[in-house]
Amino acid sequence: MTFPYDQARLNALVAEVDARDAAVLETARQSSQVAMRSRGLSEADLAEIDRAAKAPGAPRELRELARRVDAGELSWKDIASGKAADDEGVQGALRTGIPDLKRAYTALEEGQDPEDVASAGRPRTASEDDGPSDFTEDAW
Repeated sequence: MTFPYDQARLNALVAEVDARDAAVLETARQSSQVAMRSRGLSEADLAEIDRAAKAPGAPRELRELARRVDAGELSWKDIASGKAADDEGVQGALRTGIPDLKRAYTALEEGQDPEDVASAGRPRTASEDDGPSDFTEDAW
């Protein structure tokens, strides 16, 4: 019994698969030569972290970490780079932000606008407020 097929069509399909395979391999080769460079945190970024850690609303663990940085026990660069990842105080401070990070991650996964997600994590200033906070009877 013979299997009816079009040899020319089959050869064309095999050639197309081979060409796509070669293109994928070339792309992979080119990608492996690209060095991913992170600019890391700038001094301004580290200053912002320090400011946030010292804010009155910062978690106690984060304020304690800021005190240790000020005392010279650690640096924000060491913390950001992971060099201080084994430190119990660093781990405790990072744990305080995990629920917020989980909420932000979930919101981004749901397709929410990243700007909206980022602004949701910051307290609103009076100028950003969208209306009066004190209502009188005639306001209704």
